Amino acid sequence: MATHAGASTTTGASAVLETLPLSRWHKLIVVLVGIGSFFDLYEVFLGGVLAPILAKEFALGSLGKAAVVGSGFLGMFVGANVLSIASDRLGRRRVFILNLLTYSLFSLLAAFSPNIEVFLVLRFLAGIGLGAELVLVDTYLAEFLPARVRGRYIAWAYTIGFLGVPVAALLGGKLVAAQQIAGVDGWRWLLVAGALGALFVLWMRRVLPESPRWLEARGRRDEAVAVVRGIAAKAGAPEAAEHIPERSADPPAGAGPRARSTSEVLRIAFTGVYRTRTIMLFVFQILQTVAYYGFGTLAPLVLVAKGFDITESLGYAALSFAGYPIGSLISVPLVERFERKHLIIASALAIAVFGIVFAAAADPWLIVLAGFLLTSSSNVFSNSFHIYQAEIFPTAIRSTASGVAYSLSRATSAVLPFIAVPLLASAGPVAVFGGSAVLIVVLCLDVGLLGPRTTGRALEEVG
Repeated sequence: MATHAGASTTTGASAVLETLPLSRWHKLIVVLVGIGSFFDLYEVFLGGVLAPILAKEFALGSLGKAAVVGSGFLGMFVGANVLSIASDRLGRRRVFILNLLTYSLFSLLAAFSPNIEVFLVLRFLAGIGLGAELVLVDTYLAEFLPARVRGRYIAWAYTIGFLGVPVAALLGGKLVAAQQIAGVDGWRWLLVAGALGALFVLWMRRVLPESPRWLEARGRRDEAVAVVRGIAAKAGAPEAAEHIPERSADPPAGAGPRARSTSEVLRIAFTGVYRTRTIMLFVFQILQTVAYYGFGTLAPLVLVAKGFDITESLGYAALSFAGYPIGSLISVPLVERFERKHLIIASALAIAVFGIVFAAAADPWLIVLAGFLLTSSSNVFSNSFHIYQAEIFPTAIRSTASGVAYSLSRATSAVLPFIAVPLLASAGPVAVFGGSAVLIVVLCLDVGLLGPRTTGRALEEVG
């Protein structure tokens, strides 16, 4: 069970954020940010839904199916690097707007792709828009929420977002069965739905303020003070922000050294205490792809390989995918009660066990049960590590350091289908998920030996 640290060492305008009572305003930003993550997660798992559909539509083999899954992830790799760096340079709010606008535009264009080549290019470009979405969710909420509830509220944001996973499978099954709506192929409507929904969220996000912690780290203290005072008023505690000094020559505690370029950020990330954390997170992000995305992207293909038709496989996948939002909900009380790194390890081991059961099962009830337990475990795992990666770096490099590390998971996700899909065809699902279990054990050793404790500590205290 986690032990909570003492008083925060935060100073400056951002210190007020740690003292404010939880209010409707805090819940509003959690909802607005969480709804945006819905489209990232919808898109991530859409590749697995589309692969068997487009394989039939365009007569694709194993490599073609892998390209359908991998193209979006390759774009996300580029976006996670470029847009997370931009977030540290341009601000969290600006990039929140840019990423959804990019995704919405290219996803809408992909819906009208005349052939598989154009589709793959547009999926890649749409992926760039979403590449940094989850990194921004982690960073933005971590910088606004008090330490005492940071984990729980970020977990709530992801619970909202993970509704996108079963929705992708359910819509896929319905639209595949319908084949055409208004003369347009059903699978194309899946892309239209994502694009239009993202535009709606983009409109709602216009009310989000810039992060005061980021403003202070960039030396824009007056703007940070103004934002904090506005938040304190909305939280019903304007007196909490009355005595913030208007100007100060000193940087806020915990902001970290000022980094003026990406190379400086990476130099800081590989210096002192941050070196071990960076190495741990790089290794973790490569391996967590196997633990997390492997099932979501492969499940429909595994079910087809077991002899179910496409519509049946998407129906069973949708039932299994219901574990994603439920697992996320289960994580809400756990992420504050237990140390984050220990929760990551326990849930990863559960993924390994349930993955092997899913791969070996033949009866539909056992397939769905194992899939449901696996996806439930997956989102205890996912929420824990998303909270964790936003806590282990200082404000000045938080988005870039965690984003570059996170991009490795997207790169691995782009490559993984080209290994897993042919292996699935040649060796079968048990071999694929058995190999994944071995890599998950390595992941657990990485976090257990190298990861710091963070639960209940202010960001500046951890950093």
